[in-house]
Amino acid sequence: MTETIAVLGAGYAGAGAIKSLEDALDDEADLVWISDHDHHLVLHEAHRCIRDPSVRRNVTIPIEEIKSPHTRFIEGEVAGLDCADREIALADGSTIEYDYALVTLGSQTAYYGIDGLEEHSFTLKSLDDALEIHDQIKEAARDATPDDPAQVVVGGAGLSGIQTAGEVAEFRDMHHAPIEITLVEALEEIFPGNDPELQGALRKRIEERDIEISTDDPITEADEGVIHFESDATLEHDVFVWAGGITGRDAMDGTDLDNEHNRVNAEATFETSDDRVFALGDSAIVDQPGGPCPPTAQAAWQAAEVAGENVARALHGQPLTTWTHEDKGTLVSVGEKAVAHDVVNVPINTFGGPAAKFLKKAVAARWIRDIAGSSRAARAWPDM
Repeated sequence: MTETIAVLGAGYAGAGAIKSLEDALDDEADLVWISDHDHHLVLHEAHRCIRDPSVRRNVTIPIEEIKSPHTRFIEGEVAGLDCADREIALADGSTIEYDYALVTLGSQTAYYGIDGLEEHSFTLKSLDDALEIHDQIKEAARDATPDDPAQVVVGGAGLSGIQTAGEVAEFRDMHHAPIEITLVEALEEIFPGNDPELQGALRKRIEERDIEISTDDPITEADEGVIHFESDATLEHDVFVWAGGITGRDAMDGTDLDNEHNRVNAEATFETSDDRVFALGDSAIVDQPGGPCPPTAQAAWQAAEVAGENVARALHGQPLTTWTHEDKGTLVSVGEKAVAHDVVNVPINTFGGPAAKFLKKAVAARWIRDIAGSSRAARAWPDM
């Protein structure tokens, strides 16, 4: 009897794992791919849609262009995973049986219990989110004047927050819109936990784009139109985007798998506490020699190939491969500019300019090529 392997999620980890599984299994198992969207989103470039919604055509890739004809796709929201019965529950009440499952559901936004934050902020976790932010900024700018500009606040100065603020600045400058932008970070420096040289290079480019930076003052409460800080300061806003952190998806709440805040604990082989379930990407906390793997697109992309191969190995009763994350560098866009840091085989530690911008575009184009072909990557190049 043919065994069923279910892949949950269509992000970087899910799309990459499907390609790996298809290569490794060659139709000897029933592959089922489940996602709440019928497309893969190139999430680390989705912020481009804040400036220009037409970019959506190049940051969304239809599932049908990624998978083989033999892989069965089910569009539906995963609501739960029953390891005992080996069943996946969908939000519409239906269930799907599996022999092996690969959890790549991604993450959702963390609000850290801050009063009013979820109710009064926008997030950037999907294409619809990016388009909604664009619409809200456009509406706020329409009602603003040079003497009373629209106030756009981005909370969280990590990768997503910095890139979001940069795209709002591009929208402002393209449309000569009366908008003031503030990037807020609770910790002492932007891009927390990274090299000070990289932090300084990003700060320089953010300030060059006339984006105000506020650090070392955590948000304690959010109301409609105003944010409150630990220092008792307040900041009024017309549009507030929250990019302050991630947590696991609600679908993993109540599962029997060992997890932390709904992010599944996984070994370096991607095995979980259940030998029929594997996990990677933002859905997982993957053990590595120096600590958990970072929840980045780069890491998910690298891990997906090995994870897919390991599920195939488990199916065949073969020993599993241990994966080690290799940090190949950091690339961050600030609107049309970019900063590169610690890039493999590049002798300069931190740099910007055309070279950094080219590398940022090349990474996105390479991913698109790997999962959907060279023609689609070439079409997407101008928007990356």
